[in-house]
Amino acid sequence: MESSVPRSFAPTPGSPWPLGPTVTADGIQFAVFSRHATAMRLDLFDSDSGPANRSIALDLGNRSGDVWHVFVPGLTDGQRFGWRAEGPWSPLDGLRFNPNKLLLDPYARAFSGAFRSKNDAVYGHDRRAAIPGEGGGDLQFSSLDSAPYVVRSLATRPGPRDTGVLPKHPWSRTVVVEVHPHGVTAHASSGVSRPGTYLGLIEKIPHFLAIGATAIELLPVFEFDGDEVVGTDPETSATLSNYWGYSPLGFFAPESRYASDPTGPGAGLRAVTEFRQLIRACHDAGLEVILDVVYNHTGEGSELGPTYAFRGLDNSSYYLLEQGRWYRNASGCGNTLRCSHPAVRQLVLDSLRYWALEMGVDGFRFDLATILGRDSRGEWQGGEGTLLHAIAEDPILSGRKLIAESWDAEGLVKVGALPDAFAEWNGRFRDDVRRFFRGDAGFAREIARRIGGSQDVFRAKSSATRSLNFVTCHDGFTLRDLVSYSRKHNRRNGEEGRDGSSDNHADNCGVEGETDHAAVRALRLRQAKNMLVALFVSRGTPMLLGGDELWRTQQGNNNPWCQDNGLSWVDWTGAPEAAEMTRFVASLTGLRARFAALRQENAADLSGADLQAHDLEWHGIRGGQPDFSHLSRTVAARFRGADGDVYVILNAWKDALDFELPADRAWTIAVDTARPTTDELAGSANPALRVKAHSAVVLTAAEPPPPSNSGAPAFTA
Repeated sequence: MESSVPRSFAPTPGSPWPLGPTVTADGIQFAVFSRHATAMRLDLFDSDSGPANRSIALDLGNRSGDVWHVFVPGLTDGQRFGWRAEGPWSPLDGLRFNPNKLLLDPYARAFSGAFRSKNDAVYGHDRRAAIPGEGGGDLQFSSLDSAPYVVRSLATRPGPRDTGVLPKHPWSRTVVVEVHPHGVTAHASSGVSRPGTYLGLIEKIPHFLAIGATAIELLPVFEFDGDEVVGTDPETSATLSNYWGYSPLGFFAPESRYASDPTGPGAGLRAVTEFRQLIRACHDAGLEVILDVVYNHTGEGSELGPTYAFRGLDNSSYYLLEQGRWYRNASGCGNTLRCSHPAVRQLVLDSLRYWALEMGVDGFRFDLATILGRDSRGEWQGGEGTLLHAIAEDPILSGRKLIAESWDAEGLVKVGALPDAFAEWNGRFRDDVRRFFRGDAGFAREIARRIGGSQDVFRAKSSATRSLNFVTCHDGFTLRDLVSYSRKHNRRNGEEGRDGSSDNHADNCGVEGETDHAAVRALRLRQAKNMLVALFVSRGTPMLLGGDELWRTQQGNNNPWCQDNGLSWVDWTGAPEAAEMTRFVASLTGLRARFAALRQENAADLSGADLQAHDLEWHGIRGGQPDFSHLSRTVAARFRGADGDVYVILNAWKDALDFELPADRAWTIAVDTARPTTDELAGSANPALRVKAHSAVVLTAAEPPPPSNSGAPAFTA
């Protein structure tokens, strides 16, 4: 796609609204925010390489408030452009204007071209020069022009909103599967016609439906520099690059590397079209799409990072700074967006509305969401007036699914404290489930709290569905590795094993890493199934890490953010256990969909003496006698519902135990983690059921109980 820049039309001042490029029948309107710039220049390009074909200077006549704007007649859809900002170079004051750097437009809907140099100076990585008496020195001004080496912003017309009808599954029926938009089909075993792309993901929709998913949550799809070199694999000598994508360069443009032709002309526009095709295909199948969005930091890194957009446009407005020159690093990625600033707040809200309305997505998962609740000093405010509350109260966004990771890299944890509109990742659920089935003492009561909806964590929430329950996610071990490794094995990341969490609550079941030992493999499968049972019977909204149902391994690597290769990609051939795990997950999601008793939205209160509430009763080896003592390794619970009851038994003890069953019903064994799902599971009329060591059993009773004068459960002696 080539766009010719006309030279015969004189630009006019234009309008400060809307921000970004706006294509009209007569030309293109451009508007960009910068409070501290003294002048702006708009560069127009005919191609992805070479110098600008036309450069337009903007002065104070093109400025309204803090917005610089210009209308250029004769320009057409697909015009390449970039900004240059003039102003003070004073890093000690937080001002880093450098007209030698071509800057991306934060509102661009697509980018064009590729980053063609890894020379630090080209991108504006600023060097330190020694200052007498000051440690570290000052930052040097970079005089190299970055235009020949960086991507261009694209001015595009809004596409058709042909993304189908939003499925709008209620939270109580939602099952989320988290996947990487590239890695889920990049492996040759995926069998799709376009591996690693938005279109390739469409071909896997039947799989997600088959395992009972109602929504897929995509790791970041905002444009980022996927070729960013971050190290070398010490085992293979391969270059490591950013794979996960948590380094956004623009909040409106979908990642062009996931387009069907990521390198050819027009890849950015192709990404927009094909992403919409993915959304439409998912909606037609009744599947929701949730985006993992990163509004807490950008890909520009620390004070020594590259200058792509925000830093060059208005550094002190976009970022939280300390003593002017240093970047607050609450994200752990080098910088932190100043989410309390009006321009940043508007940018984020406009971006979210764009993805919701123009691109048709069904919801958002907010990475390190507590940063969105910090004030101008970077301290937690959380109340009204924060970006978090603006999102929760927005008339468009409040109708989408909102999910928050309610902590950040500075250790600020606010799980349960976000506005009620947000469901929140429940890290306590992950840790307590892992520790209970590992056999740690003192976790019987804790896992009961998690199964009951984590009221102790989400006491202020209106519904237990606001607890987003998970055992594994992209950040950490896969489910298979969780039961195969007791410690992380991250040497291949090139950081000598320093990266990734060391506190995983994992258990290798007797052997570290892969093994052919039949008993160990059987125990690992059973332990993984046990945790999945807890996930899908618990009150709240369950999330499964995509690939866990295929028994995927990362060889003990719990932080493969830089591994864009077979270590991270989903292998669809799987291990011998893959088919069994897939059937098992499907059986659990089917059970949850069938019985309303497993979808109740009220959380159970375990703080009082009443453990026999009308819809959730707690038991132990003997009926009506739950054992929440420090040494207990067992929990039993009865979920009551209008369409039938469900009885769940969890035995994390090293021996088989006999559990009493309620005598008022005829119970059928629906799940037994000690037996393959292909086995016929017979009904049980016995007064007690033997549950094997390290296993879980789920029983169902579909027929309503006979009339009774007592609400107490009936048990045989």
